[in-house]
Amino acid sequence: MGYEVLARKWRPQVFADVVGQDHVMQTLHNAIETDRLAHAYLFVGPRGTGKTTTARILAKALNCQNRQGSEPCNVCDSCKEIVSGSSLDVIEIDGASNRGIGDVQELRDNVRYSPVRGPFKIYIIDEVHMLTREAFNAILKTLEEPPPHVKFFFATTEPQKVLTTILSRCQRFDLRRISVADITAQLQKIGKAEGITISDDALFAIARGAEGGLRDAESALDQLVSFRGKKIEEADVLSVFGLISREQLEGLADAILDGDIPAIIGATAQIDKSGKDMQRVVLELLDHFRNLLIVLHAGKQTDAFDLPEAQIELLKKQAAKSSDGRLLRIVDLLIDADSRMRYALSKRTLLEASLIRASRAATVATIDELMKQIAALKGSTAPAAVQEAPAEYSVKKKPSDDLARLKTAWPELIEHFCKGAPQAKSYLMDTLPLRANETHVTIGIDPEFASEKASLENQRTLLFIQKTLTGFLKRSVSVDFDVLAGKAPARPAATETLDKKQYYENPAVRSVLEAFSGDIEKVRK
Repeated sequence: MGYEVLARKWRPQVFADVVGQDHVMQTLHNAIETDRLAHAYLFVGPRGTGKTTTARILAKALNCQNRQGSEPCNVCDSCKEIVSGSSLDVIEIDGASNRGIGDVQELRDNVRYSPVRGPFKIYIIDEVHMLTREAFNAILKTLEEPPPHVKFFFATTEPQKVLTTILSRCQRFDLRRISVADITAQLQKIGKAEGITISDDALFAIARGAEGGLRDAESALDQLVSFRGKKIEEADVLSVFGLISREQLEGLADAILDGDIPAIIGATAQIDKSGKDMQRVVLELLDHFRNLLIVLHAGKQTDAFDLPEAQIELLKKQAAKSSDGRLLRIVDLLIDADSRMRYALSKRTLLEASLIRASRAATVATIDELMKQIAALKGSTAPAAVQEAPAEYSVKKKPSDDLARLKTAWPELIEHFCKGAPQAKSYLMDTLPLRANETHVTIGIDPEFASEKASLENQRTLLFIQKTLTGFLKRSVSVDFDVLAGKAPARPAATETLDKKQYYENPAVRSVLEAFSGDIEKVRK
């Protein structure tokens, strides 16, 4: 017998051997043991995660002559025939090459014949999404009401292409990408059994490159053995599959976060010289900065990571250099670079330009950071009425005393409010404190501006007013607004209405009035 590749040699033969899909295996175990078997199953997931393998194991379990519990024995004639592909009761169909209505009509005609050996005749259709609409419609009635001895097992990587009328008649199982930890554990197991010595860094590099597909990882290990023999290091993996090392990736991320453009250019030149896949580098960086974002928000919870503990600690150190706003900008730039990379004439130039832009995004302050700094500066220039330090609030002092103080200082407080909330200036000018107690202040609004109450209750405006009044009253207070009954609050006579004439003569005002055919209704200070 010729050489058998590792992916076939180590293909799971029982449910217990399937890696990383415990949620699916447990459900199938229970269905077999309780005899609650559906007539159609749909296995969905990325390549190399065990869709067709699971369907074969389930087929063996249902037709096994010596089944113990829910696992097939793999020694009876039925199991051997299924493994060798010679079983007359388990028919595997490739949906990509047998996708027409004629192929499905033949299947539909054959389902009425009883199985030869086992209790069920089972049809496994791989890449079922490749069937034509006509083929789907031809199988629909058979799928809905098949003979008792028939089972359908479908496998697909693209369930969105399967007709909903088919999906609704199947029990669906979503197989997820296999974690790096599970892939490395399986590769270690294979390596030990096959006499292959492979370093931990090399295992991690293979698992990283497999992108959640165990079959891809096993095929990669097979190729590496052909290349380097039975002693494999990380450098071998990187050279064969065009990956960059973990140290290179982390160093490049450090250079971006530090805004070190010479280091970025040097690293890009080294990547290009060693013949690495530029687009793969972008994807690796994208995944790395995604991890940095998760570190910022996950705190001590590390369930969101599929990484060794040592790498999580390094991510925490890098994340401390930046903020989520800057990291989000870097991620956006890398996503844009990935979409443009496949069409770029010079991938190196595009990579260099994208990483330089990312380094600038990492070192330039975000709008939120600037707003915080501006708010801090404004807070340090509060008016005298806010900066004064009256005696600490006493329970003996009546709230009416606070109300009187607020009314006296209100014009100056309004000026301060308007600096922190300029968009609400026209509404704040016609407000007046109505009520005050130990924990709360109610501000009255001119009835003319009742419709603008929601604007004043804007979270930023409200917080600024509360902060100002807390500093003035020397205790924490909340604030709300209430529309005044009757006439608006009285203003000082000198500022009630100003002369319109001087504004009509102003060239800027006049040009606006002419442009909009407007007029001056009222002038307020």
